[in-house]
Amino acid sequence: MNSDNEKNVIDEIQRFVEKECKNPKSKYGYEPFENHFIPVVEYSKTLLKKEKNADEEIVEIAAWLHDIGSIIYGRENHHLTGAEIAERKLRELNYPEEKIEIIKKCILNHRGSVEKIRESVEKQIVADADGMANFDNLPGMFMAAFVYENKNQKEARNSVREKLQNCFNKLSLNAKEIIKPKFEAIMLVLR
Repeated sequence: MNSDNEKNVIDEIQRFVEKECKNPKSKYGYEPFENHFIPVVEYSKTLLKKEKNADEEIVEIAAWLHDIGSIIYGRENHHLTGAEIAERKLRELNYPEEKIEIIKKCILNHRGSVEKIRESVEKQIVADADGMANFDNLPGMFMAAFVYENKNQKEARNSVREKLQNCFNKLSLNAKEIIKPKFEAIMLVLR
């Protein structure tokens, strides 16, 4: 694929994700597009600058699609449903099969709560970017704790602090270096 085709595929995937977030049947509405997908893509691009041997196109497409299963079907097993959705959508766009397989592996391995060995730099970048985006979305984390998990204030504070601590611990050294100031500030506030 030439760079114009790559950009067209990335743009098409971005529009697809945004459309699914706007869909009235979306499990979480439009907010995840602005407050999670965009930051994940931005952090992926930041990490790509530190990892020169990563495939930028694969990383960006996987970053856009990493949580699409959650948007369409809900959080449970969203890494599995997301990989299936990505495969179908990318085949519709006549995207190369070998690249589809790599993107599916990035999606299958992005969840911090699912212990996986991330043997490729692309998988690590998408997983790191997904975790890093949490540090930019405290309101969303608290909303999940209050609304979806029915926690009181003390439980929510402890839950968010624990999730962010676990998230930070699973990041690569490059990702930790970037996110450390936010992590330390949040831990201070949530102490």
